[in-house]
Amino acid sequence: MKTKLSLLSAAVLSASLTLMPAVSHAAIPLAVDGQQLPSLAPMLEKTTPAVVAVAVSGTHVSKQRVPDAFRYFFGPNAPQEQVQERPFRGLGSGVIIDADEGYIVTNNHVIEGADEIKIGLHDGREVEAKLIGADAESDIALLQIKAKNLVAVKRADSDELRVGDFAVAIGNPFGLGQTVTSGIVSAMGRSGLGIEMLENFIQTDAAINSGNSGGALVNLNGDLIGINTAIVAPNGGNVGIGFAIPANMVNNLVEQIIEHGEVRRGVLGVTGQDLTAELAEGFGIDTQHGGFVNEVMPDSAADDAGIKSGDIIVSVNGRSIKSFQELRAKIATMGAGAKVELSLIRDGDKETVSATLGEASQSSESAAGAADIHPMLAGATLENNSKGVEISEVAQGSPAAASGLQSGDIIVGVNRTKIDDLKSLRAELKEQQGAVALKLRRGNSNLYLVLR
Repeated sequence: MKTKLSLLSAAVLSASLTLMPAVSHAAIPLAVDGQQLPSLAPMLEKTTPAVVAVAVSGTHVSKQRVPDAFRYFFGPNAPQEQVQERPFRGLGSGVIIDADEGYIVTNNHVIEGADEIKIGLHDGREVEAKLIGADAESDIALLQIKAKNLVAVKRADSDELRVGDFAVAIGNPFGLGQTVTSGIVSAMGRSGLGIEMLENFIQTDAAINSGNSGGALVNLNGDLIGINTAIVAPNGGNVGIGFAIPANMVNNLVEQIIEHGEVRRGVLGVTGQDLTAELAEGFGIDTQHGGFVNEVMPDSAADDAGIKSGDIIVSVNGRSIKSFQELRAKIATMGAGAKVELSLIRDGDKETVSATLGEASQSSESAAGAADIHPMLAGATLENNSKGVEISEVAQGSPAAASGLQSGDIIVGVNRTKIDDLKSLRAELKEQQGAVALKLRRGNSNLYLVLR
């Protein structure tokens, strides 16, 4: 199973998150003077059947270009690349959110690259699951199974959570089977951790460990408040700091996946940064939290709504935000076309504006993502340019470098087809078989490079 690592004050382990047996905040149900002490057992009896084990298997495929010397000795028929396959297996957790349709939410990193996904139900049944859709940036995936007598968890309004609210984590730690731990919500709106591209985490001290990714974080009513995703783990185990994706964020993503088969990310059209004490002092305001707007993109949703550079956005749909990262995560997980109400501070006065979110269009592709467009583009960072697709960076020793591509090249055509952007480049290369000729603009010259 894929494990994610990140640096906080120590490594952040984002694997299939798990729950280790720990001291519960609720008392053991014993009778004292004829009266039973409080217990989580009645709630858990209703909720735990909605939490499942997720077992995956698949094959990791890696490709490496065959050195020129090898082709020299073995002639033109020598293979161009060497393919290595390595089988893998992994365990995680998931949450049934719709019993009638058999929908299950888990983390994208739990099922990423899997050829087979099996669900272990609370009653001992094991069924195969189909992947409906996933979003790597928010680390959410939606599965579907066909089975009778399923139990779904009720979803809470995670925007109503407060620091200090009790939280219970349920999952499948280390393949031990379903495990429950409890704690409190220790922080809200955590971001900037480097775990995911879009971060707006609930932080909890409920014990979470490897294997619990995709499991449920619920309140004392048994309602889902989040999907467990990551932990701070200096020594590889629980230290009382875990992170969950809020239920409202999950709801937005799941609705898009069900409707479109993918996430159609909303875009506001601003760049910015977290509001700092220095910025607040410079603008003469008392607010210490919010998103400071550096720039508003022309003809964007923000521009249409009248947002201006220098504005400080302090709430989204009536819910306060702590940082620009939180603003970004909330907006990006709303679907394109969603209507949003933003409260902002401008020149010391508070105003409210309404915006209709635009749709994200892919404008860049990482060096790793370029390999998905064509194996021989691996190592090249691609960006949309007014003239085509610009190669902004080429990693030394990469297939892209071996193909002769250079930083600053602009791809303007594939064979005889004009290329305007990454979308058209991806579509055209998908249709081609065998060798293709890239038409490049390099400096003041045009040239062709052949990709095999």
